[in-house]
Amino acid sequence: MAAQLTWLVTGCSSGLGEAMARAIIAKGDRVIATARGGNGISGAERLSALQEAGAAVLELDVTASQEELNEKAKEAWAIYGHIDVLVNNAGYLEAGLLEELNEELFTNSLRVNVMGPLNLTRALLPFMRERKTGTLLFVGSVSVHYIMPGATSYIGSKSLLEGIVPSLAAELAPFNLRTSLLTFGHFSTDLASPGHVQFRVPNPVPEYADLNKQLAEQSAAGSKDWPGHPGKGCELVVEAVRGEGRCEGKELPVRLPIGADTFDIMRADLNARLKICDEWQDVMSQTNRE
Repeated sequence: MAAQLTWLVTGCSSGLGEAMARAIIAKGDRVIATARGGNGISGAERLSALQEAGAAVLELDVTASQEELNEKAKEAWAIYGHIDVLVNNAGYLEAGLLEELNEELFTNSLRVNVMGPLNLTRALLPFMRERKTGTLLFVGSVSVHYIMPGATSYIGSKSLLEGIVPSLAAELAPFNLRTSLLTFGHFSTDLASPGHVQFRVPNPVPEYADLNKQLAEQSAAGSKDWPGHPGKGCELVVEAVRGEGRCEGKELPVRLPIGADTFDIMRADLNARLKICDEWQDVMSQTNRE
């Protein structure tokens, strides 16, 4: 691994994005931290603390058009002359029951959590393919391995990445580009905290009143007390990408579980799927042509 890597990280104004940028700086690597502007505050202003810590900062909205992201990719690439690692972190949690959500809110969740990362990746790929070196990371979620009413759009968006990223990894491997989905567990961030999670009910259904009350109470509790420490998790990601420290000698996998709680949750889901295979295989395999 190179002595110093250049990283581009999206969604760095708080949470895992900010923690990732700080972990990168602490390792001695260079980071271009990005955030979108809003409410009269530029993305650069929102990242002033990271800039003081040593990060280069750039305003970037992952929901911008492909043409705009292509220009942003050129701008970001020019800062240090190359980018070794892209971390597609920007995202948000749109809470709400499927019947009560509308297409606009659900589609916006997909735009931010899926299409944005894919479009930014598409914008950077010509540069990375030409160099024939680089790592593309997508922030996933352990929530794809359990059932959570009210998180349909969020879990759906992260599940879509689950299906896309492994195929993308196969497409890019011939160019010596690594691709990995970071399956984070429950980390203490603002993701599900009041003021960050979106809880909108454009199509209220009276029959869901009790369930919505429970969801509102869960939302009020937020995610600040979740067990994972963002800094520790992101430090491990940096080590995994660099192949150093506790990750020395390990090859970066297409799916990288992160967090003490993640492994039991993933295993429980996978074991449940295997149980279904065992129970139904004899019957549902009777489908071949004679």
